[in-house]
Amino acid sequence: MTPESLFNGYESVDSVLFNMHKPFFSTFENLFTSPRTVSVLQKPLSLFFYSSLPHRHQQHKREQEPSNSLPTANTKSPIGSSSRVQKLIASQSDPLLAKEIFDYASRQPNFQHSYSSYLILILKLGRAKYFSFIDELLIDLKSKRYPVTPTLFSYIIKIYGEANLPDKALKIFYTILKFDCEPLPKHLNGILEILVSHRNYVRPAFDLFKDAQRYGVFPNTKSYNILMRAFCLNGQLSIAYSLFNQMFKRDVMPDVESYRILMQALCRKSQVNGAVDLLEDMLNKGFVPDALSYTTVLNSLCRKKKLREAYKLLCRMKVKGCNPDIIHFNTVILGFCREGRAMDACKVLEDMESNGCLPNLVSYRTLVGGLCDQGMLDEAKSYLEKMISKGFSPHFSVSNALIKGFCNVGKIEEACGVVEELLRHGEAPRTETWVMMVSRICEVDNLQRIGETLDKVMKVELKGDTRIVEAGVGLEEYLIKRIQHRVWRD
Repeated sequence: MTPESLFNGYESVDSVLFNMHKPFFSTFENLFTSPRTVSVLQKPLSLFFYSSLPHRHQQHKREQEPSNSLPTANTKSPIGSSSRVQKLIASQSDPLLAKEIFDYASRQPNFQHSYSSYLILILKLGRAKYFSFIDELLIDLKSKRYPVTPTLFSYIIKIYGEANLPDKALKIFYTILKFDCEPLPKHLNGILEILVSHRNYVRPAFDLFKDAQRYGVFPNTKSYNILMRAFCLNGQLSIAYSLFNQMFKRDVMPDVESYRILMQALCRKSQVNGAVDLLEDMLNKGFVPDALSYTTVLNSLCRKKKLREAYKLLCRMKVKGCNPDIIHFNTVILGFCREGRAMDACKVLEDMESNGCLPNLVSYRTLVGGLCDQGMLDEAKSYLEKMISKGFSPHFSVSNALIKGFCNVGKIEEACGVVEELLRHGEAPRTETWVMMVSRICEVDNLQRIGETLDKVMKVELKGDTRIVEAGVGLEEYLIKRIQHRVWRD
């Protein structure tokens, strides 16, 4: 039975509290005893119901009465069975009230708490951040020689991790050793993850990693990965490499993540050749790199302008058991476009479609921008039309780059054609695009074309980000000045 299941199916908190407060008027007999057992408690119990606020709890903390005798099978406790008390503790939403119930029951003759009561109470106190009480309960468990389970320490490690307490997480490993419970690799890994999340605890984590073997806890692949990642992020790549090589010597098999951690670190240091070598070693040893490993290397190759190698790697991926996805293709497309090789990027887009991977908005936007940068405006317009035909809304950066390109080379008709295409699909250029087009259109005195375009603009639903009205005002002012200039000249 899990601790969570103990919280379900019992008395409601209200009914329990009602029964608990009844002794103020009579006795506790209806709270803890069965109808057949009538006993009046010798001590006044008002202390048991002080406010559960932390400072009041400390102020009225009672001295515990040690009991050397444990209940036997033939001896009954005046407060009933341990399972009944366990249910009562589990039903409390206030952890301090649950602790008071626990303490009261502990002082009763012939009573011993169940192990589950300890576990439930520790969880309640941990979630409420009453960590000193957890330490007290652990000491109590140890002194009474309860047979504890590894689950208890897994919960405590998680509690300290959520509370961001690396010191307590580190100490809990050595606390486990004091019980008749051997630490497990999952305990070690949980503690290591908490420690390495703090930069100044990486070295203590490494010391614990080395000490663990002395106590019979042998680090596994995850243990090595945790430390390798920590040292890589700290810029200590040589230590991470040493740990990686140590895995083979100690018959610990690295996994895909082990390789990826090192490849990412090498790429961050612009050592892409080392990352490629690791990828090859990975493939030679029969590992199938995951998508993120390929993304890491492809991105680094493109940034180092090794586009031929990047394209070859992209082609090999499917053969090696990892189908390239949209991120891989877009990474290479961007790499080619950055280096002024837009036609090679077009080839990658074609490969994408033939591999069953459909281009997305980023694919087209990157490609159209790259073609415009190289002055390949007709090709760019063709891909823009293809993009729109596939249902993608033309991004501002795509249409603006193409319109600007046509305007710069004096192809006003083509620029107007792009605008018309946008308007036909319910998209309107932004203010900067209109401002750019107005001056170019007016330079060729194509007033009829201006009128046609504006007529179409007025049919488009105005949106908050189009700001067509502002552009229209600018156009009106421009045309008035131009007409006045002509009249004055004539």
